[in-house]
Amino acid sequence: MIYILNIETATKNCSVSLSENGKTIALKQLAEDQFGHAEKLHLFIKDVLNEGKIALKDLSAICVSKGPGSYTGLRIGVSTAKGLCYALEIPLIAIDTLAILAEKLSVNDGFIVPMIDARRMEVFAQIFSKDHKAVSEVVSMVIEDETGFSEYNQNIHLIGDGALKCIPVLKSDKFIYYDDIVYPSANEMAFLGHQKFITNDFVDVAYFEPFYLKDFMLTTKK
Repeated sequence: MIYILNIETATKNCSVSLSENGKTIALKQLAEDQFGHAEKLHLFIKDVLNEGKIALKDLSAICVSKGPGSYTGLRIGVSTAKGLCYALEIPLIAIDTLAILAEKLSVNDGFIVPMIDARRMEVFAQIFSKDHKAVSEVVSMVIEDETGFSEYNQNIHLIGDGALKCIPVLKSDKFIYYDDIVYPSANEMAFLGHQKFITNDFVDVAYFEPFYLKDFMLTTKK
């Protein structure tokens, strides 16, 4: 059995899951306006291990959300994940936070655009195909009009807390909002982390750092 502990702390949602062969068997999460991740994270880890009846020594790997997102939240999650990997001598897996958020939505057409609230009208965003394949780089963008999405003529499915504040600006019929999908969750990390594990897609525990995004232009991969 492959047991992976998944940690997602990039947003207001402090989320931890335990997966068995890519399936979530225990999940603990709580989203609050005030970041209390430092206090909650270790308790949530203990809770999911107890629920799954798994000891730390039985874990195959630790999987962590790498960003972009809250600086403080990411530091807490990554430092905890690295500490566990060092102590248990197991590999570390890192997953893009926006890919985790995109995994929450299934659609039959168009594009999925997860957005994480940055500040004011700024969001962290990335464009995915309906099959959850990235078709743009991760960007930090200020949403002032629809210019950044003018080349996309199909439906654009917007999710995340960053998407909600775009409603007054992105008004075309092609923009579809999902107000029930707000934060990334460790639940979706179960599948994504397992795929990386079976392909030995690990990061170097000693040198890994969270992904802190700098501004650049939104471009489509050729």
